[in-house]
Amino acid sequence: MRQASRFDDTGYWHTTSERWDTTRLNPPNRLWGSNGVTFGPDGRLYVAQFIAGQISAVDPVSGDVDVVVPLDGPVQAPDDLAFGADGSMYITDLTPGRVWRRDPAGEFTLVSDAVKVPNGITCVGDRLFVNEMRSNGRLMEMFPDGGDPVVLTDGLAWGNAMQLGPDGLLYYPHMIANEVWRISPEGGVPELVAKDVDDPVAVRFDRGGVLVVLSRGVAGIVTRIDLRTGARAVVVSGVAGLDNAAFDDENRMFVSSYASGGVTEMHADGRIREIVPRGLDGPFGVTVDLGGTVYAADHYRLASPAGPGEDASGSGTGNADASGNGDGSANASGNGSASGNGDDNESGGIVTHDLLHFVHGVTADNGVLHLTSQLGDVRTYDPVRKTTRVRASGLSEPTGIAVAPDGSLVVAETGGGRILRIDGTDTVTTLASGLVHPVDVAFDGAQRCYVSDDRLGAVLRLDDGEAVTVADGLGAPQGLVVRDDELFTVETAHRRLRAISLVTGDSRIDAENLAVGLPPGTTPPARHPVPGVPGPPSQFAGLALGPDGSLFVSANGEGSVLRLSRKHAGGDAP
Repeated sequence: MRQASRFDDTGYWHTTSERWDTTRLNPPNRLWGSNGVTFGPDGRLYVAQFIAGQISAVDPVSGDVDVVVPLDGPVQAPDDLAFGADGSMYITDLTPGRVWRRDPAGEFTLVSDAVKVPNGITCVGDRLFVNEMRSNGRLMEMFPDGGDPVVLTDGLAWGNAMQLGPDGLLYYPHMIANEVWRISPEGGVPELVAKDVDDPVAVRFDRGGVLVVLSRGVAGIVTRIDLRTGARAVVVSGVAGLDNAAFDDENRMFVSSYASGGVTEMHADGRIREIVPRGLDGPFGVTVDLGGTVYAADHYRLASPAGPGEDASGSGTGNADASGNGDGSANASGNGSASGNGDDNESGGIVTHDLLHFVHGVTADNGVLHLTSQLGDVRTYDPVRKTTRVRASGLSEPTGIAVAPDGSLVVAETGGGRILRIDGTDTVTTLASGLVHPVDVAFDGAQRCYVSDDRLGAVLRLDDGEAVTVADGLGAPQGLVVRDDELFTVETAHRRLRAISLVTGDSRIDAENLAVGLPPGTTPPARHPVPGVPGPPSQFAGLALGPDGSLFVSANGEGSVLRLSRKHAGGDAP
């Protein structure tokens, strides 16, 4: 089945190459990073997409997706949304710290910019309430027609999705403290409702008045709490990174995932039915281990395409069926039982190995993976033991990473303009500094280090700490890899793969129409850094070499991994 790319909603966007056969390892993602969800007056499910920077409306029957607020609109990082009594949509714009109103005619007005990291939002008739996702966060009433916000309470340990309960009180989570609290819309003293709740990210009520709490963890845990008795029932859904939920008039629950997007109908026993398939929210860095397993750094998680998805022309080549059904269990804290269908297989043939927040670059190394994070650190991760060792911290936007011939790690510190080396004792030294915007690094067989610089438009070689130009005049080169005596880079400005001879310096275009970067004609939104809360990920189209000589490209423009394998007739790749 052909599945549309956000580059081309017909599903025909495809890579062209005379030297390489191109295959998608997973289908494109139709709903990037689904966060807040709520039903609108028209019966559609409206979805705030933080990573995509847009808001879409989903038909819960057909699964059709329509973009309602585009990427280059006034809202930059929508995280949650709610509808008022008059049909107006209210939106929390997380990293810029704004709350917006979109009236039924589609006009935007700014409700407030006096809020830090706004996340959870709900309407109670004509009244509007917002909370903050930060330590000592506030829960406030806001006034769309003017007036300063009124703080109902502070001290939230990271607030998030909240809702008015059947008792007329506002219920909200403390994500970091694993608690659910409630307070009167008129203010007063907050009351603890439940503690020891697994990673609570959203508090919702079904049509019967049962409190439903979603977990943001990898298992997709949902906890139902009977407020009369305190009894709990816990299910494991297998939907990693749950974010929010909405109930329709028939009490069917639809959930979103910040980690993989999509919309999923979830039954009370944990069974799931996909409305919009989940997928990759990037990917960014990509690597292949010696066994041929492909790993993608997908911002909120480490993931793998489970097998061939759609080929680059859009025709199906055997999509992996990963519905998330399997055996799973969890221990409920308090009264109740745990059951469900836990599995780390995502839809679209994606496997979630672990939720590793803000990962950006990745490289495989003898059974472990080395990763960079947009939090500014470098980590070594064991995918079998699921253990993490921090190798360096406090860096400025580390992106590409490679293992040097001596076993040390070499990292492109993009924001700092440096190339760093991290040895076995985690000592950090500088190999080169004063670069413009280094993005990725790679080594050739002679142990020479190469660097791509997307703002300089060049590939450089480091000779005793000095940067020597290997090729310039390129279109924002990012992903970088050496294969035999050739260097390959992804020119993101032109959406093509360039090969450069390390012997003669000659170069050629090997593939075109790569789905990398933002969709054509789209202007990147401004970035608003918040300490400890990275905004939407910076663009990085990673490139990796497989054991068989195939190339793997992070097609972060559509949410897929592309495999480029040598053609065996009519123009073999060198």
